[in-house]
Amino acid sequence: MTAGRKPLQADLVVGANIRKLRGEHGLTLQEFSSQLGMSHQQLQKYETGSNRVSAGVLYVMARAFSVPVDALFEGVDDTTGSDETTKTLQLARNKCHTIIDRVSSVAVLTSMAKVLRAMQDTD
Repeated sequence: MTAGRKPLQADLVVGANIRKLRGEHGLTLQEFSSQLGMSHQQLQKYETGSNRVSAGVLYVMARAFSVPVDALFEGVDDTTGSDETTKTLQLARNKCHTIIDRVSSVAVLTSMAKVLRAMQDTD
């Protein structure tokens, strides 16, 4: 961290989400940092928000956790003034994305798309 630079709220939230997901996957700091090819000190700096996580590292971490990249930003305050309904919708979308991102079968994804399309048409 450069002198005088304070972590942004987003840096802190992303770091906390990384730490939470690492814990949910039963990985130690050392295990996950080795998997990512970085030092455990660097991962710890990401988790505390003292270092910002690059887009490439965010992508690799999201893939390692089998979540969409935006799941790492869950809880970052939306400065556009979104209301509670919008936040609830976004949480529901994130849950759907997480399920979809874990599917590796084209046939299953195609079926899921048909079901979602049918559900949308009835709304």
